[in-house]
Amino acid sequence: MSFSAIKGQDRPVEIIKSYIKNARMEGGYLFVGPEGIGKKMAALALAKILNCLEAKTDACGHCASCLKIENGQHPDVRVISGGEAQLKIEAIRQLQKDINLKAYEGIFKVYIIDNAHTLSAEAGNCLLKILEEPPKKSLIILVSDKPSLLFKTIISRCKILKFLPLKREALEEVLKKEYKLDVQFAHFLAYFSEGRLGRALKLKDGGILAKKNNLIDRFVLSPRPDMESLAQQDKEDVRFSLNLLAAWFRDIYLLKVGLAEQEIINTDRREELTHSARVFSFFDLETIFTNLSTAIACLEKNVNTRLLLFNLRMELWKA
Repeated sequence: MSFSAIKGQDRPVEIIKSYIKNARMEGGYLFVGPEGIGKKMAALALAKILNCLEAKTDACGHCASCLKIENGQHPDVRVISGGEAQLKIEAIRQLQKDINLKAYEGIFKVYIIDNAHTLSAEAGNCLLKILEEPPKKSLIILVSDKPSLLFKTIISRCKILKFLPLKREALEEVLKKEYKLDVQFAHFLAYFSEGRLGRALKLKDGGILAKKNNLIDRFVLSPRPDMESLAQQDKEDVRFSLNLLAAWFRDIYLLKVGLAEQEIINTDRREELTHSARVFSFFDLETIFTNLSTAIACLEKNVNTRLLLFNLRMELWKA
């Protein structure tokens, strides 16, 4: 991974390069922006160029240092993450111990804290002490799509770089030209992922179009919605399915108000969308959006998913 491989993030990449050129890369950085737009990729690309054995303006990608970082094997570059779970103090205490040791083989010691907003209060306080006096030739990069959950004192000690989604049309072109996707599939991924390349690539190989169309056929267009199969999914899959449904009804609304058809996500089902735009009233659609939004929000809580979906069906298909 190099800076040249990061699409649509020219501004933050140029800022990073200027910091490198002026020898200002030390201490704490916070990379913020929506999930799946290249923040972590940029952090790894930065770790590469700082330790690359042949770097000029970008990491070479083939020296021993670059290859070790790419494979997660470099002793001086660590990615710290608890996934979606809370990041405990033990991980930050280990960072505190390691960062004060001399680099084993690299030029810079780099610590990337992914999903930094999941830091526990104890871990956050421990990290704050490190950020107050970071050792020379060390870098701590916090990556987060929810920076409002971070301590303000931590944010104040970091240089902030903002990453933004690609324009959907631009992402569509990237998917067609660089990933050889057909027009309809590229369009769906670009618009459904809201310009987030990483998100689009995660969906690309998962049979998303077939899943989406199967859901629409069983849950929307069927006179008897197949709630049972949806209720058997885990919460993440249910949330994903509800977002697919929200995209479907969004398309109906856009067609109904007469917006350009290129804004439609489900272009492969234009005929059914056009028919539905004649059937649903604006009041119907607003009610559906409200119920879907409420259902998605409720999934964050400890609710009975089966009961939630049953109630949703009752609201969406009262007639």
